[in-house]
Amino acid sequence: MKFSLNRRQALIGLGAAGTMMGLGMPARANTKVNLGVIRLASHAPSFIAFERGYYKDEGLDVELKYFEAAQPMAVAIASGDADYGVTAMSGGLISLAEKEAVKVIGGALTEEKGLVGAIILASNKAYEAGLTSPKELAGKSFGITTAGSSFHFMAHKIAQANNIPLSEITLRPLQKVGAVVGALSSGQIDAWAIQSSIGKKMIAEGSAKEIGLVSDYAPDYQVTTVFTSTSNAANERQKTEAFIRAYSKAVDDYNKAFVDKTADAGEVDEIAKICHKYVESDLPFEQAKNNLVEGSMRINKNLALSLKSVTEQLDWFKSEGMVKGNITPEMLFDTSYVETI
Repeated sequence: MKFSLNRRQALIGLGAAGTMMGLGMPARANTKVNLGVIRLASHAPSFIAFERGYYKDEGLDVELKYFEAAQPMAVAIASGDADYGVTAMSGGLISLAEKEAVKVIGGALTEEKGLVGAIILASNKAYEAGLTSPKELAGKSFGITTAGSSFHFMAHKIAQANNIPLSEITLRPLQKVGAVVGALSSGQIDAWAIQSSIGKKMIAEGSAKEIGLVSDYAPDYQVTTVFTSTSNAANERQKTEAFIRAYSKAVDDYNKAFVDKTADAGEVDEIAKICHKYVESDLPFEQAKNNLVEGSMRINKNLALSLKSVTEQLDWFKSEGMVKGNITPEMLFDTSYVETI
């Protein structure tokens, strides 16, 4: 599924081409950029591009701004406290797009059949009581950060695939990933689904049990997207394209090292050391590196956007009444920056 550029987007693209003598030029030197990040392996390219100077090569002076959930990041982008973010689509982000405050401009993390991806976990208490498969989630509790988060959508996909009405699963919004970890570890909630870097750590520590993979129920799910303010998307094309080029270069490093495994051992170590500064820094390096090598999910090359998946998510949010029914794909997505797949 694709939609064409609207007239405004087409004119912007033509104007940019005329004034820049073509695309691909770096942004002005030392252009200040605030990048929203979360300390998760899915944000590894943010850190790789920062440490390897890819942003600086594009004339961007990037400052990393840390968040613990998707919706606060969306609010920061809309308010101008951050320029770009890479995180899951949420009800809050979609509502801000309806108010013409933000735009999704690319895709990032994606579920892919054959890769571990997000792991469905059960607490030890629930597992011992019989929760050994997602088929048994009816009547159980499932941790999410907030209503309308990616965790909420994953719960929907898992329930749908197992013919369980989502109303039969008690969703527990706990605001922060760390709070969900604590609740699952202590048996306060029965189940959760989380990226394998966290999931495998919990399993190794004996604080949870694996009962399934999200990719079995949601293959090709566009887990995270790249987004910015509507103003940046419309008026800061040179800066935005520079950001996408720098980030895409780091995506290639990440995929070669941890997903396709085509990088040599020295390169894998170097990329893993960069990530270890920001993700799972409390673990010994070799353990953190192993989690990356064994559990990393693909990030779309050149930040291509899976329009089918994100449109499905938009339709779900609308059907659940979490966003207004009049929101269209054109209001949410600016497809002029990256390829749609």
